[in-house]
Amino acid sequence: MDFAMTEEQQAIFDMARDFGQTRIAQHAQDWERQGTIPRDLWPDVAALGLGGIFVSEEHGGAGLSRLDGTLIFEALAMACPSVASFLSIHNMCGGMIDRFGSPEDRQAWLPGLCAMTTVFSYCLTEPGSGSDAAALRTRADRTDEGWRINGTKAFISGGGYSDAYVTMLRTGAEGPRGISTVIVPADAPGLSFGAPEDKMGWRAQPTTQVQFDDCTVPAANLLGDEGRGFAYAMAGLDGGRLNIAAAALGGAQAALDATLRYMGDRQAFGQSLDRFQALQFRLAEMETALQSSRIFLRQAAWKLDQGAPDASKFCAMAKLQVTDRAFEVANQCLQLHGGYGYLADYGIEKIVRDLRVHQILEGTNEIMRLIISRAMIAERG
Repeated sequence: MDFAMTEEQQAIFDMARDFGQTRIAQHAQDWERQGTIPRDLWPDVAALGLGGIFVSEEHGGAGLSRLDGTLIFEALAMACPSVASFLSIHNMCGGMIDRFGSPEDRQAWLPGLCAMTTVFSYCLTEPGSGSDAAALRTRADRTDEGWRINGTKAFISGGGYSDAYVTMLRTGAEGPRGISTVIVPADAPGLSFGAPEDKMGWRAQPTTQVQFDDCTVPAANLLGDEGRGFAYAMAGLDGGRLNIAAAALGGAQAALDATLRYMGDRQAFGQSLDRFQALQFRLAEMETALQSSRIFLRQAAWKLDQGAPDASKFCAMAKLQVTDRAFEVANQCLQLHGGYGYLADYGIEKIVRDLRVHQILEGTNEIMRLIISRAMIAERG
């Protein structure tokens, strides 16, 4: 088995890493303080083909694989996990539209998505249904003009910032089969947003509630088939979990790289920190954690690309493994910086804060354990 990246994949990784270091890294602290990502970043992102990573070339996208996507988000997250993760959500929406949308859906939405003149957010979670997503209550009813929507979504990255929202809504009876997906543009009548959430991390991307009060959208804004929205959402999350894991990996790698440099410079008891055997052991453990996580993540992405029957299980395992190990590594890096790690100037505390939420979103790691164990039991049968 060959675990090495191809020349093309190495070029993709290098391109994304270099862009992150030149266009994002130096601004990451300022964007966090401002609580937003400047809109003028996105045309430059789109010019590299990163606005529609998983969208087929015939619809203006890059047509890349899920494995390629993990390389991109890992590389970008080395500059800022928050910005990389926000872009991953936009691309998750693009993949859903390309895969499940009708030809009319693709023609209507994908050109703007790929050019990033239309920035997309994903709306599934509600105040009363997080892990139990199939219990969502926000409802869309048919009218002569299209759909009338009422309810509230919570914890939406890009709320009030994005131009369109891929939204899971109840159009039928209780349970997953009563859920459909509707694309709601930001200027839809009856759409409003709560105040920006004051968050521990991911502070560069605005997060709000998204509120629907007799919100109206045309009938054509239904994505795919009515009643298939939950299946679309879960399929989107398989790829989303890989992306979020990749961004966690990139953030942790940046923290470890910075820590290795710091330990070579910092003197204590007459020698640099990297000369102490106990601290060398910690470096070895962190390197092993990240390298093993990287291999597992890429295997899961390969399985999703191949349509393997156990791909969803592997995506859940990769999300669980990588996000847990990445947070542990980043937290250890802060510890090895001592008091300096607690200061914003060194950038480590930001990575720790950003990576903590990766263990929660796209399905909590407790839900990942549930998915994995249920798949194991089904395979036994």
